[in-house]
Amino acid sequence: QVQLVESGGGLVQAGGSLRLSCAASGNIVSINDMGWYRRAPGNQRELVAAITNGGSPNYADSVKGRFTISRDNAKNTVYLQMKSLKPEDTAVYYCNMGVRIWVGITTRLYDYWGQGTQVTVSS
Repeated sequence: QVQLVESGGGLVQAGGSLRLSCAASGNIVSINDMGWYRRAPGNQRELVAAITNGGSPNYADSVKGRFTISRDNAKNTVYLQMKSLKPEDTAVYYCNMGVRIWVGITTRLYDYWGQGTQVTVSS
């Protein structure tokens, strides 16, 4: 089994910064893409940022220039540095990873999600 544990959410004033972390643990062979999604009240879940195992990032237009995604492959961890936060960034943030695990004598790729961490930006 694999677990993703998130940390770093909280309450911040508009213009402030937060850094989210998500660490994977368990029966891991390798991790492909890592990403951060968010869901605001009344909205659908949306992709915020993603990063390939080669380190290539991509961002939602709404966060470009303000958020930075990075990863530490040795620690199986993905980060999201958020700056110049706006009230519209308020949401529950979820990390997501494509994790290859051992299944018997072979390996399989599965999609895993973190438990979510609340980010609230006050105006």
